[in-house]
Amino acid sequence: MELNLTEAARAFIDEWDSPLPYVMAHTSGSTGIPKELHLLKSDMRASARATIKFFDITAASHLYLPLSPSYIAGKMQIVRALEAGCSLTVEEPSNRLFHLASGCPRDIDLLPVVPSQIDSLLSMADTSHIKTVIIGGAPLPARDEERILERDLRAYATYGMTETCSHVALRRLGEKEFTALPSFSFSTDKRGCLVISSKELSFGRLVTNDIVELSDSRHFRWQGRFDNVINSAGLKICPEEIEKQIAPLMPPGTLFYITSRPSRRWGEKAVLVTDCRSLPENLIDRIREATGPAKAPKAIIPVDRIELTASQKIIRKKF
Repeated sequence: MELNLTEAARAFIDEWDSPLPYVMAHTSGSTGIPKELHLLKSDMRASARATIKFFDITAASHLYLPLSPSYIAGKMQIVRALEAGCSLTVEEPSNRLFHLASGCPRDIDLLPVVPSQIDSLLSMADTSHIKTVIIGGAPLPARDEERILERDLRAYATYGMTETCSHVALRRLGEKEFTALPSFSFSTDKRGCLVISSKELSFGRLVTNDIVELSDSRHFRWQGRFDNVINSAGLKICPEEIEKQIAPLMPPGTLFYITSRPSRRWGEKAVLVTDCRSLPENLIDRIREATGPAKAPKAIIPVDRIELTASQKIIRKKF
């Protein structure tokens, strides 16, 4: 087992090797103030084994980590390597994959990245040595998914959270549904939100605020966050669904999101918030054609800057 580590990765392994039954972690802060958590090492091992089984990782595999071990995605990639007994290379986290782009001497069996690293990944002349990419931390823009598919990379979007010790389901890019990892199953509550069940992790049953369309106990389509739903004249609008439809109409590199503002007529009305100051003049008309007039944003709110969490998720504000 060969380990090429950063100081932060060594510090995590020291914590992992301590006699305590847990490690310290923090939630991403995407829906509020980040919370400190104690993650059981037994849960992290179970999660790692599920990913190892899904991707057929063995002692002969080589894992790569360009993410911070301060976050769950980084911690779990290290745990996967330790559980599989395989080699691991860690580089300092950056949106630019310096060491990976300069030429990794070995094939990579599993590479976790966040959306902000996609540009650097796709700028590489040759990615044939990368067997599988998993993408998490924030929603993957539709344009980036198309670009990845054009490069013929085997890549998956992840679904999970710190509380579940990283992902519990994966969606192969180009497909619509997330598939459960081994030992996880799904149902929904009265709100239509996902309920995660596990026979191996200590939480047993976890109710989320993610609205999904369930196909069966192992497959679902993610629609959006219950917290973000806009109730406009009795019509429930999932901002994330509208954002997917709008994305091809927005200038490349633009940050934007759908939120709401109070309305005497509708109770709430959807609005488009963006940091772009040079939008096409007919954008609202084109959006209405894409989404239908009932769900289309009623106004565009330009802002100087859209705030992001440390994990690069948009901080949504109501107006």
